[in-house]
Amino acid sequence: MLETVSMKNFGPIRNLQWDNIGKINLLIGGNSTGKTFLLKSMYTLLKTSEEFARGDDRRKFGDILEEKLYWTFQTEKFSDLISKGQTEKLEFSLNATHGNGSFSVGERTNSSITDFQNNFQKREDNSIFIPAKEVLSILKIIKNSREQMKSFGFDDTYYDLAKALDVPVQKGKNYKSFSDARRILEELIEGRIEYQSDSGKWTLKKGRYSHSINIASEGTKKISVLYNLLGNRYLTPDSIIFIDEPESALHPKALNQFIDLLFLLVKEGMQIFIASHSYFTIKKLLLLTQKENIDLPIVSFTNNIIRIDNLREGMPENSIIQESIDLYEQEVEASFAE
Repeated sequence: MLETVSMKNFGPIRNLQWDNIGKINLLIGGNSTGKTFLLKSMYTLLKTSEEFARGDDRRKFGDILEEKLYWTFQTEKFSDLISKGQTEKLEFSLNATHGNGSFSVGERTNSSITDFQNNFQKREDNSIFIPAKEVLSILKIIKNSREQMKSFGFDDTYYDLAKALDVPVQKGKNYKSFSDARRILEELIEGRIEYQSDSGKWTLKKGRYSHSINIASEGTKKISVLYNLLGNRYLTPDSIIFIDEPESALHPKALNQFIDLLFLLVKEGMQIFIASHSYFTIKKLLLLTQKENIDLPIVSFTNNIIRIDNLREGMPENSIIQESIDLYEQEVEASFAE
């Protein structure tokens, strides 16, 4: 579980100290304010700690870190990651239950990072990043882009997800909460997803009928990602999930049930980070935190200012929330005008 994160001069984020990371966390704000950037930076160092010394992998920690940063942020020089207009170093550190690590980047840091610390213990559990766009119909393209063409396009969050999904569902007893979650997802898509690893084909089955996942809705494809990860044992109760815009392509009713499912996984032990533009998502999470009586850190990005609140205590000030309030006031004014 991640506990604290600190970053300075990293991309759009000039200064952040987040000490009260919870089991489920929410990031909100306008476009290009740093929400997804923060998720990716946390994921990068966490994933480095998971890949280091796993199995027969003999790569050094620094080599894995450089590779993850290079392919996740897809920049030719690491110094390009320093906030624009800043001359001080980029600094990033992460504390977790399995240890801590950090790295820094200076103006002359090009392709090699020498200033890093690794105090992580070996971690067998997996983190995963679920992007806003669906990936099931383009898994082969994602893998070919990296493994054959070796070219920028799909960053490492997509590539890691593609590799994690390229494993069929495992037979045998699963965690009860995972089985329950998969049943909920089957109800959402009114069927079940099957994957043939030999052909690389995904099939949506509804009763006696089946068809290619390629002609399914975007929402169905997105839900199917989590459905498969819970079934192929890539995820465990100690996994950490980063979700970018869960509301993308989902009907409000499906989103409502999907967020309920995330709370089910949190109760099992998972830690979840969500970045969102949706007032519906924020409101749903607010109601659940009050119902379950749990804290939910919410990080708000507004005009280069980062504010951290507890969603259970109410809606914080933010452009997304203010826009919803403005829309409601316009509706009230229109009704009185009639």
